[in-house]
Amino acid sequence: MKRNKLLPLTETMSYIMLALREPAHGYVIMQKVEEMSAGAVRIAAGTLYGAIENLMKHKLIGRVETQDARRKVYVLTDQGRDVLELDIERMQHIIHVYKGE
Repeated sequence: MKRNKLLPLTETMSYIMLALREPAHGYVIMQKVEEMSAGAVRIAAGTLYGAIENLMKHKLIGRVETQDARRKVYVLTDQGRDVLELDIERMQHIIHVYKGE
């Protein structure tokens, strides 16, 4: 299994990246995260935009140009997909070890 210096992702980062498999703006991201986590994870705006800034710095997500200048829309980059996949593989490995497989 490959290692990446960004791993493990935090729960918040994982959910944001999962939400950004399709382009979305901040409010939609917050809704998707809450929905995906069955209400267990609720992200405040400050936390969301701090995480977005960090994900953009590492080129895991990027901005998408839109007609609506009021909304910033983001999407997962190819590099972000790769890192997310590595983290999923990491978590699956831990589950296999736990189950003794």
